[in-house]
Amino acid sequence: MDIARFIDHSILKPQTTEKDLEEQIKRCIELKVYAVCVHPYWVKRAVELAGGKLVVCAVVSFPFGMDTKEQKLFQCLESLERGAKELDIVMNFSALKSGHLPYVREELLAIGRNTEGFVRKVIIEAGYLNEEEKKLAVELIAESGMEFVKTSTGFSFSGATEEDVKLLYSASKGRLKIKASGGIRTKEQALRFLSLGAERIGTSATFDILS
Repeated sequence: MDIARFIDHSILKPQTTEKDLEEQIKRCIELKVYAVCVHPYWVKRAVELAGGKLVVCAVVSFPFGMDTKEQKLFQCLESLERGAKELDIVMNFSALKSGHLPYVREELLAIGRNTEGFVRKVIIEAGYLNEEEKKLAVELIAESGMEFVKTSTGFSFSGATEEDVKLLYSASKGRLKIKASGGIRTKEQALRFLSLGAERIGTSATFDILS
């Protein structure tokens, strides 16, 4: 299996410099990695460096998801204007856990309606959710028309787990694709998550995995 074609390489650390961006994107192109994920500030430069040889994905409301729905939609549209082809959007999991379901639904529907034609992945930060909340998140994302549910930002106490990928895959019932992300640092882990139904792997350890 060509794992590189399933990888979204994360360049999201707060200390990232332009030199880091240049070096990592160059390496990703050499390895034929599918996509790079960057903060909105770096989208335009990443698109220039990628030169059409890999996909640029922008993170939105990263890593906590607690910007307002209006702020999130602006971030989405601005990143797409700058050349991003995919979005990794952090769901307001605090609102979900608080029972503010109409707000979460409205947020996801608004983003879904206004970003059609692009690939959208919604990060639920599964480590903070119980089983019922994870299933509810899947329903809300599926209702919004977006394409992926993603396990984690990689910036919380818990990353991707086999149990979560199995649960999300089962709950999605074919309506959503799964992106496993958070703590995936070896080829064996990546292959395991793909075997469980994940269709994308998010990691900053790409070069170790593909070595």
